[in-house]
Amino acid sequence: MNAPGSSQFLSNCTVDTLDQAARALQSGSLIAFPTETVYGLGADATSAQAVARIYDVKGRPADHPLIVHIPGLDSLEIWTSDFPRYAISLARDFWPGPMTLVLPRSATARDFITGGQKTVGLRVPAHPLALGLLHAFKKIGGLGIAAPSANRFGQVSPTTAQAVEEEIGHYLSPIDFILDGGSALVGVESTIIDCTGDSPRILRHGAITKEMIKESTGLNVSETEESDIRVSGSLEKHYSPAAKVILNAMAESGEGFIALSSIPTPRGAIRLASPATTDEYARVLYAALRSADAQGIEKIAVIPPEGEGLALAIQDRLLRASRGRSAQ
Repeated sequence: MNAPGSSQFLSNCTVDTLDQAARALQSGSLIAFPTETVYGLGADATSAQAVARIYDVKGRPADHPLIVHIPGLDSLEIWTSDFPRYAISLARDFWPGPMTLVLPRSATARDFITGGQKTVGLRVPAHPLALGLLHAFKKIGGLGIAAPSANRFGQVSPTTAQAVEEEIGHYLSPIDFILDGGSALVGVESTIIDCTGDSPRILRHGAITKEMIKESTGLNVSETEESDIRVSGSLEKHYSPAAKVILNAMAESGEGFIALSSIPTPRGAIRLASPATTDEYARVLYAALRSADAQGIEKIAVIPPEGEGLALAIQDRLLRASRGRSAQ
């Protein structure tokens, strides 16, 4: 357990540790925990009081829905009133994994989870610590863990336990936990798929790509920048560091620079990340943005990776981080 401002994390978590964290969830505590995408800030998804603490800690608008993390496919019926056949196909193919399905909500999914909408977002994370916590919570009667990213609303998502503490540690209470599971392996948030229509629709890009969804379902997959369904990370300004982010620009002296390793660093620029691949780019992006703020860098020039798939997710996050600013 950690107190606000402390640096004591629960690493090398044992079964007893996860049982303790599960009981704390049941009592109303918040648990920051790792997933394969980013770190989440979790609460008992059936407790209005506990979930309200998430909104307070994050400074999150009350009508912005939360994703409910569940331990497995058998928990779907608890949280949704209906699911099409293609949603089951997606769940079987990509859960546990970086995918959130938006489905018609059941009576279990209350307004304080859904933001007053008639849908609920559900996900089974792939990180062993997250799954261990979910199963420990299920054993004592827990139905699911509501968990947005463990950062202040609109800011850069944390991919390490240390980043969680730096971001929200002083907002937490002594009863809350931060579980240290190392660095997130994917690095950007889950793909969100609307499963309320006749075919799947991508509401937020992530590691589960359009091609993967089509192969799983055999259906055409639509994409939309605007939707009548509110989901996490959909605001124009999001994932934003304090530094000004400029897209498709070469950095000047004293400015931060993020680009693939094949692109040389401009003279005098401060190289924040040199990923060799798109996968690595996603994994290191948020840490690089946080590093700029830690160094007091005021401007970051970023050249996003080109292409489809995960590159689209990176492009989306950077566009929102830049508030649309581009050198082109």
